[in-house]
Amino acid sequence: MSKQKHTGLTILAISSIPLILVLGNSMLIPVLPKMKSELGISQFQVSLVISAFSIAAAISIPVLGYLSDRFSRKAIIIPALILYGSGGLLAGAASAWFDNAYTWILAGRIMQGMGAAGTAPIAMALTGDLFKGGQQSKVLGLVEASNGFGKVISPIIGSLLALIFWYAAFFAFPIFCFMSLLLTIIFIKEKKTKKEPPPVGKYVKGLVSVFKTEGRWLFAAYITGATCLFTLFGILFYISDILEKDHQIDGVMKGLILAIPLLVMTTTSYITGSKIGKKMKLMKTLIIIGLLLMTTSFASLIFFKKLVAFFAVLSVSSIGTGLVLPCINSFITGSVPTDRRGFVTSLYGSVRFLGVAIGPPVFGSLMAWSRSGMFLVTAGLTLFCALLCMILIHVAKTKPAEDKESDSLFEKLQFT
Repeated sequence: MSKQKHTGLTILAISSIPLILVLGNSMLIPVLPKMKSELGISQFQVSLVISAFSIAAAISIPVLGYLSDRFSRKAIIIPALILYGSGGLLAGAASAWFDNAYTWILAGRIMQGMGAAGTAPIAMALTGDLFKGGQQSKVLGLVEASNGFGKVISPIIGSLLALIFWYAAFFAFPIFCFMSLLLTIIFIKEKKTKKEPPPVGKYVKGLVSVFKTEGRWLFAAYITGATCLFTLFGILFYISDILEKDHQIDGVMKGLILAIPLLVMTTTSYITGSKIGKKMKLMKTLIIIGLLLMTTSFASLIFFKKLVAFFAVLSVSSIGTGLVLPCINSFITGSVPTDRRGFVTSLYGSVRFLGVAIGPPVFGSLMAWSRSGMFLVTAGLTLFCALLCMILIHVAKTKPAEDKESDSLFEKLQFT
């Protein structure tokens, strides 16, 4: 009983880490139009508030991934959460009291991005270290669901905080980080490794060998994960803009509407993660089905402008995203040995962040060009990812006994 309770608290602690990460961007989405008017900045400049965070994270993630392999996961996660909260404090203080606040906000967001690099990607590697077999996929599904739950509640929290003052969200970051920090310190117990960490040269050689043998399918998985986040944050940026401009919807109602597609995605992610276990063939099938659902949804959105119909069709793409991400996470987390898992999962986190970073500015440009063109380009991108996964991910047939003996998907995937 106590062990089960401890495991539950460990899962709660791990799940809190990606939850903190997601708040970094999603909580600010409803505030961006207000920030633009208060600071007197352009649409491109306001999109950089999201992009600066994501680019800083994308650059920092591979370095922190290597350090987590060389030392320990907690040794990276704890300072990362402290840096994340400090960046929020700087951005909030700048908004309230500094001259040239925009420059300091960007500086704070860069600090937050660097801190974010040591959160969710390392948490994925930590999950791979602590849990095995079907339980690993289930916990990864919970981690992705926590990620999605953060996306659901964060627009609502951001909208509520904006009722106090528009930059209140920045001051909320240190509070959330402190809560996650306590959970991490108290409830996550890493296994002590008796092996000395490999020297840099040997580590790099090991990574090169991994990417030589697994590179093609990892490329497909990385591109697919980045595309899911690119489309998600691009669409949220678009919705945030049209709700105010075309429908005069603001405040908490806006946050609630933004949460609808995210809630659908989160629910699907949780169900998918709890059912897939280590069934690789099923995972590949769900990835392709999910991407095709996204393609169909985005291509159909050109015909719908009324809010109810628009969100009904958009929810189909959210179901697709919820099918894809837990399966991609399970493939990547189980694809490499423990001593190099931190780097490979972190590199995956890095490309996901790049997807988030380019989403708002690219969708902003596409919105100015053509609404129909924006959705058709997005549909074309998800269809391309479906074809990549179909061609590059091959699952080898395994006997049931072999499934029980091996904990690593690395040994069960057959690649082109």
